[in-house]
Amino acid sequence: MEKKVVYVEPEDYFPKEALQAAQQDMMFETDRLLLRKIAQVDFEDWYAILSDAETMKHYPAPYDADGVQRWIDWTLKNYEQYGFGLWAVILQETGEFIGDCGITMQNIHGQMLPEIGYHINKKHWRKGYASEAARKCMEYAFETLGFSAVYSYMSADNAASYGVALKNGMHFVEEYTDEHHDCTKVYAMKREEWKSVR
Repeated sequence: MEKKVVYVEPEDYFPKEALQAAQQDMMFETDRLLLRKIAQVDFEDWYAILSDAETMKHYPAPYDADGVQRWIDWTLKNYEQYGFGLWAVILQETGEFIGDCGITMQNIHGQMLPEIGYHINKKHWRKGYASEAARKCMEYAFETLGFSAVYSYMSADNAASYGVALKNGMHFVEEYTDEHHDCTKVYAMKREEWKSVR
């Protein structure tokens, strides 16, 4: 039987005052990175990542220019609707745009859940940037937005992606076949687990 999508409004997850605070312009800082809002000016840098066949091998296809523009439009809409979304990942040392990481509401096996997602330019793979950015997003999700749990999901053969989830303390939840007939893995962490490992 197909699962019914259950959608939960942001206010059901965290207080309205936290949502309003999240709507403000923001920049997060880690040891090596800055995370800031995506803007139209980031189109070329994001296109270089999302159009790359190797980077997007776990997607149906790399994105063309129209697809990247739809991602920008979707991201800006998420900022407006939720106060969060994917953020640009910037190297502090050089100011280079190296990818994205953030929190988006995703349909995960029939429920709309807060998901930590990330894409890093392949020139910067295996340097721990995705894990570093994702940890900062998890911190924001739990400590500012007040989510009770966060999730990451990916193709079952995307070892690099679920490796980031495991490195940040997430645990395996389930494996299921999605609407595209792909095998999908789900990882999660609860707020009380975050408090014990932070």
